[in-house]
Amino acid sequence: MDIAAVVGLGNPGREYEATRHNVGFRVADALAARWRTPAWRLGRHVLSTRRGGSRPLWLLKPQDYMNLSGPAVAAFAAAESFEPGELLVVVDDVELPLGQLRLRASGGAGTHNGLRSLVGEIGEGFPRLRLGIRGERPWQDLADYVLAPFEPGEQAAVQQMTADAVACIEMAVRVGIARAASHFNRAPEPPEPATS
Repeated sequence: MDIAAVVGLGNPGREYEATRHNVGFRVADALAARWRTPAWRLGRHVLSTRRGGSRPLWLLKPQDYMNLSGPAVAAFAAAESFEPGELLVVVDDVELPLGQLRLRASGGAGTHNGLRSLVGEIGEGFPRLRLGIRGERPWQDLADYVLAPFEPGEQAAVQQMTADAVACIEMAVRVGIARAASHFNRAPEPPEPATS
């Protein structure tokens, strides 16, 4: 089944833009810039834009908070007659180390409340691209951690992960989820050692 829409999950509002929880929005924005799509438009609780050409593709950013993403995505999908398998969801994953990608054709929600909301509305049969956001420092409160911005020393890894996610999505659109997963589901390359 072809991908008809890429759904980046995150929280609306400027205070959340740079947080770990908003990497799904970050990837959607990077795709919109790369594809030079029209300006984002708000409707049905979703910001959306669409790439034209021979293979049109929607980009979506639900505007209800992360834990309530499901109804807005389900409503948009119903209005456009999309099946769950046509929605590629991009989401943060604190269980994966920073920079690691994991693309799957379907599956459960795990502990992620945004995915739980989606699964509750449309079932488990949608592909998802999980992006690792776990840094090296431990945390005491998970909610505080995911709603905090990345540290300055993590920014290069976040930029690389975003670029890798864009490449992964483009490959999945071109040749399918399975082939893209076999290429991108690996640990990130270690950083180059500093030279003195």
